[in-house]
Amino acid sequence: MSIDKFEHWWRTEKRPRGAISPDDYEDRLGTIAPMAYLPFGNGLSYGDVWRNDRGTLIDSAKHGRILAFDPGTGVITCEAGATLSDILVKAIPHRFFLPVTPGTGLVTAGGAVASDIHGRNHHARGSFGNHVRRLTLLRSDGERLTCSAEENAELFTATIGGMGLTGLILDVELRLMKVPSPHVQQHAIRFENFADYFTLIDRVGEEHEYSVAWIDQLATGRRAGRGVLWAADHADASCEYPDIPKGPKLAFPLSPPFNPLNSVMLKALNEFRFRRERPGETVSTETWTSYFHTIDRLGAWHRLYGRQGPCQHQSVYPAENAKQTTIRLLETARRHGHASFLTALHRFGDAAGRGILSFPRPGFSLTMDFANQGEATVRLLDALDRIVIEVGGAVNPSKDFRMSPTAFEASFPSWRKLEALRDPAIASDFWRRTALALNN
Repeated sequence: MSIDKFEHWWRTEKRPRGAISPDDYEDRLGTIAPMAYLPFGNGLSYGDVWRNDRGTLIDSAKHGRILAFDPGTGVITCEAGATLSDILVKAIPHRFFLPVTPGTGLVTAGGAVASDIHGRNHHARGSFGNHVRRLTLLRSDGERLTCSAEENAELFTATIGGMGLTGLILDVELRLMKVPSPHVQQHAIRFENFADYFTLIDRVGEEHEYSVAWIDQLATGRRAGRGVLWAADHADASCEYPDIPKGPKLAFPLSPPFNPLNSVMLKALNEFRFRRERPGETVSTETWTSYFHTIDRLGAWHRLYGRQGPCQHQSVYPAENAKQTTIRLLETARRHGHASFLTALHRFGDAAGRGILSFPRPGFSLTMDFANQGEATVRLLDALDRIVIEVGGAVNPSKDFRMSPTAFEASFPSWRKLEALRDPAIASDFWRRTALALNN
């Protein structure tokens, strides 16, 4: 197997020792050294939660079949390596859709459980783990366990959001949601500042299934906090788009020797993004691939960020101080000389994640994408962490490659419950860097 699949977007001299299939892993049970393995989906996390550079990866993508689907109830069972797009291709002709989908359909079902992913409708549906009925877990002692809210419940909650550390997920049973059409009726609402956004968001959340806001991170003064709020609901059954839209896939052939996403370029791009939407509210019908998985049309998109690749900071913080916290985070990024290519603000709902280490929780979540500038970027990310922790928030491990152990513990004070249930044969670079460092 080519090692290139397992190289990370950001520059590193480390290389994983390799990867094996779930079958090969099962053949080795009984002779496994501690912390020698880590399950691997498609490697779409920005950080090192999927890296185990001292050990071997278990490539779950080798097992990606749809095992069962009931078109009457919308219950689907798939192997852990099946992607969310695989699930949608099976379900959409029967007018079912994923209850939670992130910005890409290339995430595997096992990875969606391990990260307890969220989407644009957290306020309405919670996170991915809220819709998992059961899963099968292979432990390194050879035990195959069915885990659900009723059976092996402790392991079930540890596995949801557990970053693959409790064992190898073999299959997942998920309840999908019935929709009249997979496509959406979108409401684009342009707002001029933060005051406008926070006036809009509660009403939009009550009226629509999906919502996410783009913020112009570089705008200052009276324009600070301007952006566009995209709300949506599934279109009615008369929508005439094909169920599985297809189109050409573009790819960036190489990384430029410099960062093209600098402040000058992004100021112009942000101005275009903002002015492209008319003042007020514009309604349109969009294909599901366009609304949910736009990035999947771009191959090797990370090369656009330059030779050191992209990094992302995603946090969640309480609603009561959300406006002030958001302003501080954006100002801090500007003060550190970093321009965010994509700045997204979500309102999370009141549903807490089912997992011990689930990231989604009530409040607001801000995501910023940066071109990696080495140590300068690390200093910025550390400063952003301090702001989030100070107000009682949390930083997303799936987007992180340098979070301190103290920031991790403040974000996830119950982490020792997961450590107690961690499969001894499994560890990640992230877990060594954070939790195990706290144990020493």
